[in-house]
Amino acid sequence: MTQITIVGTGAGDLSQLSLGSYRTLQSAERIFARTLDHPVLRELIEDGISMTGFDAIYEEHNSFESTYRAIVDRLFEEAKKGSLVYAVPGHPMMAESTVQLLLEEQEMHGIEVIVAGGQSFLDALFTAVRIDPIEGCQILDATRFAKPEVQVRNHLIFVQVYDQFTASNVKLTLMELLPDDYEVTVLQAAGSRDEKVINVPLYELDRAMEVNNLTAVYVPPVRDEKLLYHDFGWLRQVVATLRAPGGCPWDMKQTHQSLKKYLIEESYEVLEAIDEDDEDHLAEELGDVLLQVLLHAQIGEEEGMFTVDDVIQNLSDKLIRRHPHVFGDEKVETAEEVAGLWNRVKEGEKETSPSQFDDVTKGLPGLMRANELQKTAAKVGFDWDEVEPIWQKIQEELSEFKEAVQEKTFEDQEDELGDLIFALVNLARFYKIDPEVAVHRTNQKFIARFQHIEKRVKEKGLQLEKLSLEELDHFWEEAKQKGIK
Repeated sequence: MTQITIVGTGAGDLSQLSLGSYRTLQSAERIFARTLDHPVLRELIEDGISMTGFDAIYEEHNSFESTYRAIVDRLFEEAKKGSLVYAVPGHPMMAESTVQLLLEEQEMHGIEVIVAGGQSFLDALFTAVRIDPIEGCQILDATRFAKPEVQVRNHLIFVQVYDQFTASNVKLTLMELLPDDYEVTVLQAAGSRDEKVINVPLYELDRAMEVNNLTAVYVPPVRDEKLLYHDFGWLRQVVATLRAPGGCPWDMKQTHQSLKKYLIEESYEVLEAIDEDDEDHLAEELGDVLLQVLLHAQIGEEEGMFTVDDVIQNLSDKLIRRHPHVFGDEKVETAEEVAGLWNRVKEGEKETSPSQFDDVTKGLPGLMRANELQKTAAKVGFDWDEVEPIWQKIQEELSEFKEAVQEKTFEDQEDELGDLIFALVNLARFYKIDPEVAVHRTNQKFIARFQHIEKRVKEKGLQLEKLSLEELDHFWEEAKQKGIK
């Protein structure tokens, strides 16, 4: 069977090339190299060994993916003519996408791919920056990585920092996670006689030196705890510490039941921050809601029931399952079509559903729950198509409440007032007004106007408790005239 033998040329000079690899290259009839821009290959060419490089292919393509695809296609085409040797920098199994493609597709082409080995540049890099990777080391391809993948608590090594654009991308991503002046190390040709090692502040990463295919970047692990405050894993540890023996007495005694009211309170404070149009306040309040989620998850973990990982997994599964138009083959064009699709998927998830209201959360605030109950009933047609019957229903319930106040028990009065409020929720829903949001805004307006009363009374040197309703109402009307909301 025709063979493609892959030889790694190491990271340094010819003297560091293994004897076996040297003999393989010396005896090969045909040698192809991903790039000839490598100190070992330059020395071999000077010694009279002939080889063909694929450097020109890099100039013909706009992405590394298409470049590697073209190289692999060319290698399989050449292998049809007979066995060959393919030389790559470093070790063939380290940051070599072409090697992975060759291994994955060898059976399809009926060609045997043999990895002959080589020395990785990592050995030289570890020596140059004097680190022990067993402490925790993450190696990332600088040409294709995402910020969520970066673990700043580990030794970080970015390989394939081919050009200034790639170096700039690494810098900008790291600057979202680390201070601009965080010290990093730029290494070039590690392990060779041309080795260069420069320590620079992060903001100068892409200006430190001319980069090429032998450039790597080392980022030392974060030791300052304050730099980890943005890290979700660190936040989990903080919450676990609060709940652990020796932690906070208040946090330690909380249960799912005791925390219920705080989740509601924090959710309302998020709404308040939204109404204020204050982005910083909103970020702070969302953090308070996240704390509640993490406390519940920590309690679940301590009880052996679930962890925050289960929470995240369930949410990811639900989002992907209920968005087949994004993660699957469904086609929708409008928000209304998305809502219909969402409901169909939810219906398909139910094994047995004795009631339409099973999915309406029991712990919602009253107005919000009334709104959800009515929307659920409306899905099966139990709803008015016009607004006039709703107005009539409100008048009817108002009359019944007045009658109950005059002639019936407190329990009857409570029932009739509930019916009136429920009818008002129906009216709000018809006009697409969220009743919970509406009453929240009214509460805030009441607070603002009453605080105006307090301020004006204080300015006049009066006492709030000694003023008549008419006098207080004067200041209330003043607040309305000023447009205080």
